[in-house]
Amino acid sequence: MIQTVLREEMEKILTPDQILYNEPMDRHCSFRTGGPADALVKVKTEKEMAALLQLLRNCGEPCFLLGKGTNLLIGDGGYRGVIVTAAAEPAENLPEGKEEHSPEGVDDLPLDGIRVDGCSITAGAGATLKAAALAALKHGLTGLEFAAGIPGTVGGGLVMNAGAYGGEIRLVTGTVRLLMPDGSVREYSPEQMEFGYRTSILRRVDAAALRARFDLTPGDPEKIRARIADLSEQRRSKQPLEYPSAGSTFKRPEGFFAGKLIMDAGLAGYSVGGAQVSEKHCGFVINRGGANSAQIRRLIEDVQNKVFEDTGIRLEREVIFLGEF
Repeated sequence: MIQTVLREEMEKILTPDQILYNEPMDRHCSFRTGGPADALVKVKTEKEMAALLQLLRNCGEPCFLLGKGTNLLIGDGGYRGVIVTAAAEPAENLPEGKEEHSPEGVDDLPLDGIRVDGCSITAGAGATLKAAALAALKHGLTGLEFAAGIPGTVGGGLVMNAGAYGGEIRLVTGTVRLLMPDGSVREYSPEQMEFGYRTSILRRVDAAALRARFDLTPGDPEKIRARIADLSEQRRSKQPLEYPSAGSTFKRPEGFFAGKLIMDAGLAGYSVGGAQVSEKHCGFVINRGGANSAQIRRLIEDVQNKVFEDTGIRLEREVIFLGEF
């Protein structure tokens, strides 16, 4: 429960509509499960993010930075603390994505905004990867096609070096703007970000991504559009997109594919309550309907144990467990 003093201080930084107390997290996570967080807070600007995180640190209040909740399983007991998000509202089904243009010389890009400047796209941490890819398409820039089907935010993509179909965030990133634990703001190069397979420096340093600049190259808009459409069709044909999930549940073990290891272990269709290993793609754990977080977690752990028993390979989760189970 958020103490009265902390409530009062948060409400000095943010407007009432930016703070949701006792907010059910099944509304904000792609598994569509999870109990309430003590508070879910939507920040819109770098100034708000900096002030809020400083306040929470000073008060010793636990907090978690949330993107679109597409790589997250929150316990049925919820989260005791403040969940902070800058994620764009789900209103970006506009044909070419959402863009926010800053006046020349004024650095006022919102945390969910996107700005195009020549062959570079600057995207706030709360902007979706899809919106950034569609902005690139609109301006005839190639390099972000792989990101059009990734359902997370730019910030989340930076944390885990999101990638698909041969593309990765690290390959197109020019600079990343980070809010450090001491309140300073720093620009990091791709090398300083320490990008690796599903990881970056943000996995081990308590910093918040504010924005990234993606350096792209001019391309034929029709070829870019065709590539996005082709990747979208591949996703639809191979992945169980009709069910709530967190995408690929496990990291790819070196030299193997997680989905094949799970299938070879005889776990296709294995279920715990409403949670199930997808028969369409065994690398996905899905909520077929009515699953809770405890069932999803149990199924994930069952899969890890069975694959380890059969092969000696311990599958590592991509999905983050958060809160009270």
